[in-house]
Amino acid sequence: MSDHFDELEVRSSDAREASIFGGMAAFLTNATQAPGWAKHLQGVDLGSIRDRAAFAQLPVFRKSDLLTLQQEQPPFGGLTTRPAGNLRRVFMSPGPIFDPEGYGDDWWGCGRSIYAAGLRSGDIVHNTFSYHLTPAGLMFETGASAVGCAIIPAGTGNTEMQFDVIEHFKPVGYAGTPDYLKILLDKAEEAGRDLSSFRYGVVGGAALPESLRAELAGRGVQVLQTYGTADLGIVAYESAAKEGMIVNENLILEIVRPGSGEPVADGEVGEVVVTRLNADYPLIRFGTGDLSAVLPGTSPCGRTNVRIKGWMGRADQRTKVKGMFVDPVQINELLKRHGEIDKARLVVTRQNEQDHMVLRFESASAAADSASIEASLRDITKLRGAVEQVDTDSLPNDGKVISDERTYG
Repeated sequence: MSDHFDELEVRSSDAREASIFGGMAAFLTNATQAPGWAKHLQGVDLGSIRDRAAFAQLPVFRKSDLLTLQQEQPPFGGLTTRPAGNLRRVFMSPGPIFDPEGYGDDWWGCGRSIYAAGLRSGDIVHNTFSYHLTPAGLMFETGASAVGCAIIPAGTGNTEMQFDVIEHFKPVGYAGTPDYLKILLDKAEEAGRDLSSFRYGVVGGAALPESLRAELAGRGVQVLQTYGTADLGIVAYESAAKEGMIVNENLILEIVRPGSGEPVADGEVGEVVVTRLNADYPLIRFGTGDLSAVLPGTSPCGRTNVRIKGWMGRADQRTKVKGMFVDPVQINELLKRHGEIDKARLVVTRQNEQDHMVLRFESASAAADSASIEASLRDITKLRGAVEQVDTDSLPNDGKVISDERTYG
């Protein structure tokens, strides 16, 4: 039995890039059948997008854009290539954001994460992700089906009934949040019920501290994480190597400087931007608002796709200073004006009962003019702030463009 879901997971990086960008013109042309994408990509020479450098010139599409379009052009903002009635399912997630599901096996790309967690054809999976309006439950169900597993559609709640069905069918797999798995195990222990059939867990939707992973392992369940969204499906997942999260095969993942669409160097923390290569619901350079970083090398498990560190916080650092919002986009505009700046961070503090901000920047250039940079900061933000040049590599690598360090006594 293979250690991998299919051969796509172990192909060379060159083969993967050639496959993705060899089909990029056709993918983008199909996307522009949807009026929302036709407008968003207006003026782009679709045939010229043949590599990552060209792809990175396309505009980032943010979740705020999605919300606005769905309100203006219900139900899906003109971003699907088929009408709602020709889709398989339609959902509503908090926001509200409305999510489509098309036809086809493993439409959400969840099967790889379930296979990587150790589950195989013929296993039974107890799925506690929600089945009510949101796509999580069916996302993991269709992924388990792609592996060949039977599914118990449990959702949450009705604990006694869950114990009954677990004891009867003895599922080896658990899908859900790690917190709920602990709740089930704790309550079963209190009630004298038997959940010892659980051996593998594929979890998401909440943090998995190493202390909780170790506790669950001590109780017989080896748990691996997924990272996904209701818009994109499964973006990345852990393998048994537990060295970062492997990017899914149906996606392009970029890490960009918050407030911009510019990719950062591998290892630098930035915003996760994902393109979903899906014909029904193409999402192109979709800014998730999450922070992460690319890990060097490939996974010891043999999967060759890019790895990320996992979720490292939120990139949305918009901050109100003296009653006015300052946005990472404005800091990015300042960086464009001053090419001599290598890296910058706006630090907001509270001094003498007043908001105070200072732009700290790194520059290898002796020509960096702090007075000119300060003038640009004032011009762009409409606020006065100090400017301070700091040593190269002294600013933290945490993806923060704006750091709100105010405390209120």
